[in-house]
Amino acid sequence: MGLKERNLADGEQIVLNLRTHPKAILLPVLYTVLLAAVLVLLWWFLRGEDYYVPVMWVAGGIALALAIWLTVLPILRWNAERYVITTRRVAHRTGILNRKGRDIPLHRVNDISLDKSLLDRIFRCGTLVISDATQQSGMVLHDVPEVARVQVQLHNLLYATDDGSDDGEWPPNEPGRRRGRR
Repeated sequence: MGLKERNLADGEQIVLNLRTHPKAILLPVLYTVLLAAVLVLLWWFLRGEDYYVPVMWVAGGIALALAIWLTVLPILRWNAERYVITTRRVAHRTGILNRKGRDIPLHRVNDISLDKSLLDRIFRCGTLVISDATQQSGMVLHDVPEVARVQVQLHNLLYATDDGSDDGEWPPNEPGRRRGRR
């Protein structure tokens, strides 16, 4: 659940609405396969024993609890995390029951960096760090799909209204300037 149209300011438009890369749920899915394999092995080796039924009930209960903890919750967290880039801000929303979010206005962004491990390069994703001109640490967006394309799109948004001056003021707040001599 990213930003909705009703949460946007006048004239603001959503440019990208991203979810973390599905590689983030690979491990939880592997846990599910492993739990199912353990239950099948228990069934196979204990099927003729007198204590088969109570052991399978206990093992099934433990497997269910582990599946919820190791699989269902991470998948719900993955589904609830969104990165939204609009024409005016970068937003990060997360949380299943208690929603948390942070927005950085584009005019406050002063650095955009990316990090791609070997595994990230294989899956075509990476980590994007957006630093702003505040005391808070930068916004770290993990497992962004096609992170290089997102970085370029952010740069395009940042410099779309740049007038080329180097006075340190963000272009939307300053009057337009003529190029060349006065």
